[in-house]
Amino acid sequence: MTTELMEQKVRETLHAVDLDRVRAPGDLVEKVLRRRARRRLSQVAGTVAAVAAITVGAVFGFGGGGGGDQDRPVRPAAQSPEGWQPWRTDARGAVDRGCLVDGSALYCAGYKYDAVKFDANTGERLWKLKAIGDGSGPVSVSSRPVAVRDGVLYAYRAHTAEKGPDGNYAPGTDLMAVDTDSGKVLWSVELASDNRDDQAALLIDGAVLANTPRDRTLSAVDPRTGKVKWRHSWAKGIWCDRVALSGVPYLLCSPESKKPGPTEVLRLDPTTGRTTKVTAVPGRQQIVGIWGDRIVLTRMPERTSVVFEKEEQKARTERLTVVDSSGRQTPLTYPVQGTPVAKALVGDRLISVSRAGQSSSYSLTTGKTLWTAPVGIKVPDSEANWTDLATPVVSPHRNVVYFFGPDGDLSGLDADTGERIWRGHVDAGKYGAMPQALLYEDVLIARSGSRMVSFLPGLSD
Repeated sequence: MTTELMEQKVRETLHAVDLDRVRAPGDLVEKVLRRRARRRLSQVAGTVAAVAAITVGAVFGFGGGGGGDQDRPVRPAAQSPEGWQPWRTDARGAVDRGCLVDGSALYCAGYKYDAVKFDANTGERLWKLKAIGDGSGPVSVSSRPVAVRDGVLYAYRAHTAEKGPDGNYAPGTDLMAVDTDSGKVLWSVELASDNRDDQAALLIDGAVLANTPRDRTLSAVDPRTGKVKWRHSWAKGIWCDRVALSGVPYLLCSPESKKPGPTEVLRLDPTTGRTTKVTAVPGRQQIVGIWGDRIVLTRMPERTSVVFEKEEQKARTERLTVVDSSGRQTPLTYPVQGTPVAKALVGDRLISVSRAGQSSSYSLTTGKTLWTAPVGIKVPDSEANWTDLATPVVSPHRNVVYFFGPDGDLSGLDADTGERIWRGHVDAGKYGAMPQALLYEDVLIARSGSRMVSFLPGLSD
């Protein structure tokens, strides 16, 4: 990279991110560039990394590192995708319900638009699909687009623009397929309910498994035409959660009763829908996530809500069960301190944050807690979903777990030790809500409400 391009990158980075609590001096850009020029002859090999660290450190207001930094292991230098530059956007009604990254594209949804495509390199809006009616309906981060595969985006939209007798939105949600190049709707099917979470639709081999046309029925929908290939239903009084392992769908079915029996794990043939019982796990189970070709489950409590809320504040253990595709079960116990407000399963690491502001990393491989440390940002004391933390994300290349709060604070902890190695802040905007952190290679995209900021975090505290 030439000197001129490097200096332009510095200017872009310093001006791309809104500062709120931490203010950089107005002449910071020129000070950084002059300092860089003086050291250019003696630090040619390290210029890019040094300037990036100075720039991002100044933007986010890092504290002094101290002499201990020399003992830290060398971390890979951050790499930005080719063509990327820092950007920010405020797009009310276009991103409020969440986003997903696919390659160099960013797909979002909001109350004005059911689907919007952005260039992840520049933040430029490439196309938008206007919402049906007034855009009312379920509003949560789970309403974001479902997935992208083979040039097709799968997302949710209102089934009709009609209003009910009371003048409000008439319930009804469709799953739609959208061409990622043009933004044209290819097909849509009406779902059984307004539920728009990861249980409403998921990708399987050769199809999209959708909760349609009624509850307790799943349909394998052709991804190009929207036609139903096969259906699977279950009896009233039973509820089945669903998940896919390497493209193969599995159901976890248990009775809807106060004292449920075991949870049956069923495998569905993705081509025919033929059902095979794999195993049964004691108690009512819920899905924590996927670990390779294994499902990670936790047992749902059978206590009353009052007792449960009191015990949630105490140290306890959560029972986990890992089930592989053959049905083999591995029981684990996961120590929990306080009420969890954010959780993510990344590889074999279960990363969680408590209401008390403590984060921890638990290894499913060893069955041990690897570390417990302050999360590094303020954890909201409200239990409302729209004010909680974003789901933690982990950069594999940099080995850093990132946390993002609704007030715009960010932190980065070493994924192996829990040591805080980075902190930052972005302006969450007036309508900050339902924060979300996304990774585009080493680039972090922080979204809160209608505002998104894309930047390359420095890792020096």
